[in-house]
Amino acid sequence: MTSAVTRRWRPRSLLQLVLLAFLVVMLPLAVLMIQAGQALSELSRLADVSARQAVEETRRARSLGALALEMERSARQYAVVEQESLLEIFDERLEEYRALLSQQRELLPDDPDVAALEAELDELAELPNLPLEAFTARLSDFQSFAQHTEAMRRATNQRIDERIEGIRTRAEAVRVRLWWQTAALVSASLVLMLLFTRLIIHPIRQLERRILGIGSVGGDTGRKLRPLKGPAELVALDERLDWLASRLDELEAQKQQFLRHMSHELKTPLASVREGSSLLADGVAGEVTPRQREILELIDASGHELQQLIEQLIDYNLLQHNRQLDIERLDVATVAKEVLAKHRLALDNKQMRVSCFDGPLTWALDRTATARILDNLISNAVAYGEDGGDLEIRARRYRDRLVIDVANSGEPIAEQDRARLFEAFFQGSVRRKGPLKGSGIGLSVAADCARLQHGRLALVDNDRLAVCFRLTLPHQVTTPQADHDADHEHPAPALAGAHARNDTP
Repeated sequence: MTSAVTRRWRPRSLLQLVLLAFLVVMLPLAVLMIQAGQALSELSRLADVSARQAVEETRRARSLGALALEMERSARQYAVVEQESLLEIFDERLEEYRALLSQQRELLPDDPDVAALEAELDELAELPNLPLEAFTARLSDFQSFAQHTEAMRRATNQRIDERIEGIRTRAEAVRVRLWWQTAALVSASLVLMLLFTRLIIHPIRQLERRILGIGSVGGDTGRKLRPLKGPAELVALDERLDWLASRLDELEAQKQQFLRHMSHELKTPLASVREGSSLLADGVAGEVTPRQREILELIDASGHELQQLIEQLIDYNLLQHNRQLDIERLDVATVAKEVLAKHRLALDNKQMRVSCFDGPLTWALDRTATARILDNLISNAVAYGEDGGDLEIRARRYRDRLVIDVANSGEPIAEQDRARLFEAFFQGSVRRKGPLKGSGIGLSVAADCARLQHGRLALVDNDRLAVCFRLTLPHQVTTPQADHDADHEHPAPALAGAHARNDTP
């Protein structure tokens, strides 16, 4: 009986459960927000009205004080110079004072100073009609008038302070009430949140354990922990995970088969190429000239590097996740010239003028990763550079970083290609020169090698050469016995370039 009732009220889908949880949890908070909004709105309105009144009343009291001074000044000046215009000014200020005083009486209806000021105003209004001697004798009345004006100003400030204190007391009472309401309603919301979290999280944790079982190395992807009970969507997801587990087993088997076939298909012709170049170098087909031997050595070295790349491709996951840096202090100029030597024939064929910095310039870096960056950049220069153009490699060392520029003349890349320059398999709109078609991963590999060393590969602008890459490598920690070089060298003139291509043979 209980089980049947439970099934009737429990939501059958995750959406219903989440919506119900949201509404029930938000109900106490909504009540709290409404009450707090009403209280704050009332306090805000009261504070706004009080602030406006305080500003107006303070300004009026200050104006009354100023008018009293002007009345006394014009009266005393008239007693000296007997100029009728001064009496006119006196009458105008007196009427202004009378009007403001009537408004001030609304704030201080029972204040004795206000009543005394009204009586004194009537007496001061008689001054313009008195003879000069009597007028002069009555000037002493302004002293009492000024004292009552000052007393009225202080009474105004005191009334404003009392009003502000009342608002503060009321705000404190509202704050205490809101704290108690907040504590009660938030506690209720928390209890409801815990209840609905339990209803939602329990089946999700079952799915999590299921996913961990599928993703664990060497785990049994086909083993289910227990039948999942919960909303219909999560039950359907559990069934899809069963399908995914079986599909992953199939894909893993296909991947292993693909890697085995690819290893055989790539290594077999490569071994024949290397064996043929070795036989030619040994003189099996006849004596070879020094120049021919040099070419065969380059072919053999390139074949060896290609074999290493194939092996890294076969073990791609291991290379991506477990690649370790081999940091050592090297002469960067030596590394750059070794890479240049591999491209000597291609550079000679394009009749490019090569300029490379001289060493020694020692820095702590990973030889393999750095050489691969330079190799890809030089390959791009050969593929897209101008025939008979320039290739410049420059480096400069700072206290905390090493900067290497590889720049070449040629056609700049289109502006729309620059944003995707370092994306894998992206090839720009300009076609590469030569018989080989690139794969579009050269610059992506170079950028990954730079990031592996916590560095950065980017484009920079140059006024002379169209294409320039800048490799920035930070200071790397080596062994304590490593030699320390100078912290700073004057940098060579910076190369710059507008664009480059993301392609390698």
